[in-house]
Amino acid sequence: MPLRHAPVKWATNWAWTNGHGKYAIFSNEISHARFPLLNPLPQAGEEANESLRELDVTMLNEALLFLLDILLQPFAAILLLRFHLQWLRAPLRNPIGEFIMVLTDFLVLRTRRFVPAIRGLDSASLLLALLVEMLYLTGFLWAQGFPLHGFPLPGLLALAAVKLLKISLYLLMTAVFAQAILSWVNPHSPIAPLLTAATRRFMQPLSRIVPVLGSVDLSPLLLFIICQLIVIVPIGALERIASGLL
Repeated sequence: MPLRHAPVKWATNWAWTNGHGKYAIFSNEISHARFPLLNPLPQAGEEANESLRELDVTMLNEALLFLLDILLQPFAAILLLRFHLQWLRAPLRNPIGEFIMVLTDFLVLRTRRFVPAIRGLDSASLLLALLVEMLYLTGFLWAQGFPLHGFPLPGLLALAAVKLLKISLYLLMTAVFAQAILSWVNPHSPIAPLLTAATRRFMQPLSRIVPVLGSVDLSPLLLFIICQLIVIVPIGALERIASGLL
């Protein structure tokens, strides 16, 4: 049948026959059945849909990670700070202390009914900080696609404990830095007694070793360097060991 008389469904799908130099015309239906690669549109559509689904999952994971970083992680740090301030006998009648108490009382006071203080320490705040950190790590690892085989409770517990140690060192470094700044700009700030109580136990041994150069005390700088080295070396090694338990 001449090509000009061919129906519309007979398209220009040409193929060479067995080396005789003649042309053969295949219908779209037959060519799509025998040669699926000649019809890339459905496959391209599936790939586009798959890409959109992966993009949606990625956006949801990023949103979840943002919420975890902005809500759970700071709350765990605040609970841990409450534990440390109580341990160091820091005064809480100041803006920072009152903020911590108001933000955490609703949970800490209820927990104290079941978790008593141990040797005068606020064990309820410490336990809550550990639980919140474990919840944060579970959500973080799940959003990152980390293969959690079952529920690795020992690994999560160990990693959360190491993370709390790391956060404690960062809290101490923040207090040292804030105290150094306030000593220059506003030594009579309402939060100055709190910072002094939080750092005194760690600064006094160094003050006996490091001499004062003129009117500058270098012991805060030395404490800052020691804390940073502890975060890099032993805490980093403990994080790797704890991650291996997951």
